[in-house]
Amino acid sequence: MGAVVVIGEPARVGGYALAGAIVMTAEGADEARRAWRDLPASTSLVILTDSTAQALTHEMRESTVPTVVMCP
Repeated sequence: MGAVVVIGEPARVGGYALAGAIVMTAEGADEARRAWRDLPASTSLVILTDSTAQALTHEMRESTVPTVVMCP
């Protein structure tokens, strides 16, 4: 399996690093898009916060890989 990457606000995503995920913090749409562009090539799963998912709507529609899910 490839890398699991979590993108979102630092307070919401920091704990995922304890489970071995790559954490990319983003506090706004521009940072979210930058993190999406910088995803490692080995990424197979991306976990997004609600606000990050809203910022990346266009990017997610253009791609079927990696798999994207929203964190609760």
